[in-house]
Amino acid sequence: MGKSCILFCQCGAGIITSEKSEQIKTMLHLFDADVFQLDDFCGIVLGRKDFIKAIDLKYDRKIMVACYPRAIKSLLAQNDLELSGLKVLNFRELSVNEIEGGLRKDFLLVEGETTETTIESGLDVPAWYPVIDQPLCTHCGKCFKFCLFGVYSFKDKQLNVVNSLACKNNCPACGRNCPSSAIIFPRLKEGGVLSGAEPGTGAPVKEFAMDSSLISTLNQRSALRRNIFRAGLMEQAEAERQKALDELKNMNKE
Repeated sequence: MGKSCILFCQCGAGIITSEKSEQIKTMLHLFDADVFQLDDFCGIVLGRKDFIKAIDLKYDRKIMVACYPRAIKSLLAQNDLELSGLKVLNFRELSVNEIEGGLRKDFLLVEGETTETTIESGLDVPAWYPVIDQPLCTHCGKCFKFCLFGVYSFKDKQLNVVNSLACKNNCPACGRNCPSSAIIFPRLKEGGVLSGAEPGTGAPVKEFAMDSSLISTLNQRSALRRNIFRAGLMEQAEAERQKALDELKNMNKE
């Protein structure tokens, strides 16, 4: 087995302080490992799938210093990626000393020569976007109906995220309304289940109450959809009417 691989997400959303991020970066230099400094793992999963696939093939042991393991696992699965055998040290909950201790005691890393590579996503990722924990999702479609920005698709009772970058900054509302806590916003600073903690741990997700302006927007959207549907029926009826007229003209010519 070659060197161990350590992936450190420096999180463009700033869910840990810059001071803690620098302390982790310095601490990782102690170990005999290939260290990859990731500017933002969420963006890399979207824009650098080639990198993820190469890491999966090259290293037998992959350790990530990042946020909640459930968020990381769901993020990879949503983008049809895998890091086999990946272990995650959660920097939201662990101190720098605890992370170092885990690397030494749990993963038996030893001090030595570190190779460091910086990986950038190349994407201007917004503050957050939704990730679906598929084993928890009941495919009820509530988030699809709630979202105003075309983030989700819902077809044949199957829910998917199809346009994650369209998600509006600072709007985890669909996740707050998910009955099974299946929607994760890895970049949400408040932590807890909505950020990727295991359901049943920590504080429950706060329910989201729609204000009058959002209700009005949703009502307008519903009305617009009805109008589009009616317009489509009228266009279809007009086309059928024209076809009948053309057939009648041809019959008269004969």
